[in-house]
Amino acid sequence: MTRKAENNLIMIVLSGLLFLFSNTVLGAERLLLATQLWPPYQTYNQGVMGGIAVERVQCALQRMQQPYRFTMTRWDKAQLLVESNRMDAFFTGSNNASRNKYAVMSTPVINEELTWFIAPDVNLDPEDESAKYQARYGAKFNSTKWLYLKKNGYNVVKKPRDADVLLQMLWQGDLDVALEYTGVFEHSIKKLGIPMDYFRRAHHSRKDLGVHFSRQFLKQNPAFLNTFNSALERCKKSSL
Repeated sequence: MTRKAENNLIMIVLSGLLFLFSNTVLGAERLLLATQLWPPYQTYNQGVMGGIAVERVQCALQRMQQPYRFTMTRWDKAQLLVESNRMDAFFTGSNNASRNKYAVMSTPVINEELTWFIAPDVNLDPEDESAKYQARYGAKFNSTKWLYLKKNGYNVVKKPRDADVLLQMLWQGDLDVALEYTGVFEHSIKKLGIPMDYFRRAHHSRKDLGVHFSRQFLKQNPAFLNTFNSALERCKKSSL
């Protein structure tokens, strides 16, 4: 997606033209949730949001008969909207100390593998201490992954705005190693028509990705999170 198209998408959603509603419950306030375009978890196609994360969160809220609205925007803005209490939650993201200051994460919507993708002509262990300084590393700019690399002394040389750009940098030789969730990077690989085994891979970790609810919202609705978690678990089982 081009930058112009991405901006247009953001404006369409924020202007209120793209809403997904659950079954109406009289007297219940609408829950406001922000998310990002992040295929295959959160997608946008012909005016409709989709993807496994959207479907699971939607399923849980419908089971609760909780009215809601999803807004798709930039990832940094999605988090800021919750931190400033202009929205009730954002999804789907991992747990970290910064987010914990203003939000609480739900039970996992997705449990995904975080993987090192290594250029075919690069022969190194991406977690070796000496490789940190010799190789050129990349991750989506300002994401938890990118901040992790910076914090731990990796030689981070680029600031890609999404997984597609990160993949192109690795493919074209601008990077030696990329850190990304397996499902996200494989989606980009398929889209660009690159052979799935083109890059060498090394396991980094597994991450739980969930919905982060505003602490202020949960303070006002103390029973909500347990109810949502139970509904989400039922939705996950039914989608297996």
